[in-house]
Amino acid sequence: MTPTTASWPIDRIKLQRVHSLMKEQDLSALVCRAPDNILYLTNYWCMKGYDAVIFPQEGDPVLCVLEPQLADAQRNSWTKDIRLFSGYDEKDPRPPYFRCVDLCVDVLRKNGWNDKVGIELTQGTQAADRMVGEPTVFSQTYFDTFRAKMGTIADATPLLVEARSIKTDQEVERMRLANELAAEAMDFTRERMKPGMKESEVAALFEGYVHGVGVGYKGKVEMARAFTLVWSGPGIATFTATRDRPVVEHEPTLFEIWVCVDGYWNDLTKNVAIGELTKEYNQLLDLLLKVFDEAIAYAKDGAEFPELDRMIRARIAEGGYPGQPSHPVCHGVGARAHEPPYAHQAGKGIIRRGMVLAIEPGIYWPQGGGLRLEDNFLIQKDGNEKLCRYPDDFRVYTKGHNA
Repeated sequence: MTPTTASWPIDRIKLQRVHSLMKEQDLSALVCRAPDNILYLTNYWCMKGYDAVIFPQEGDPVLCVLEPQLADAQRNSWTKDIRLFSGYDEKDPRPPYFRCVDLCVDVLRKNGWNDKVGIELTQGTQAADRMVGEPTVFSQTYFDTFRAKMGTIADATPLLVEARSIKTDQEVERMRLANELAAEAMDFTRERMKPGMKESEVAALFEGYVHGVGVGYKGKVEMARAFTLVWSGPGIATFTATRDRPVVEHEPTLFEIWVCVDGYWNDLTKNVAIGELTKEYNQLLDLLLKVFDEAIAYAKDGAEFPELDRMIRARIAEGGYPGQPSHPVCHGVGARAHEPPYAHQAGKGIIRRGMVLAIEPGIYWPQGGGLRLEDNFLIQKDGNEKLCRYPDDFRVYTKGHNA
């Protein structure tokens, strides 16, 4: 059954981490509008994306919420000071997010939190709100309002990136649930796949399972959603859409997977083969498993992100595929499916205990087809923990499948 009250208690460890960073940077308050940052600071995953949180260095946070979402906010938010703004106001013809900004400015001034305020100046990307088909984004007016009405404006994004990069036990628990659901959905879908089914039909099986079973999952999960790209055989590529191509025997069907549990995500690539793989695909899988295993072994506390990227790409090149893959090979996962830190050779950074990283080597053939392996790993003191039980060497399921 769906929980009737919020199942996630206040995660004081991560909130204390944010407070400490704010004190170091002498910030009076943070104002966050990105849905993933609001979730991180309050446990409230908003529906429309107009909302904001004012998170002071001292004192209780204030959550500014669109009126129809009051019940959701009261049930889920760790913040009990909830201020409402209207979606429509006959005396104010402006869009609703203008009223939210006015409310934020008023709260900051009345509480004396307006000396040095951090806002998301370089957010770049953000996770979806619950109404994923109608995303709302920042506008120049939003930034200009705070610059004009606050004492000093600072970029809050680096602070939030630093705080979010190390996961708490509660964050990991949500991500474990997302990975459990993904593995169950892969089992469910694999058992029902048949040659000739459309890629889109296969994707619908996966996504339907996660949403149907995931809402209320284990009495903890309020909302679970899944999004997946499915490509089969020669349709396997990257940065392309699922189509009506048929599932192919003796070649992989690749699932690019994002499962979200109460605002926390995974990012996986899993595969299914109907019938024994061709010689070419067996060789490609053997190569990628070798690269993958070496990358996993390297990704320990204290290892360097640039070297991880360099090593994965070098091993793929040594296997005969220089310049592969075109996508990132490692990034953080949490309140976004793709979030910092990222591994790339022009950057810097050290892998730290408590990070959750997606590692994803891939090789794609120019004529179509190819393969990617991807899983999420919790970095621990001596190694790491794979969060999804579904095997990366998917040949274990091949014998007798759909015979």
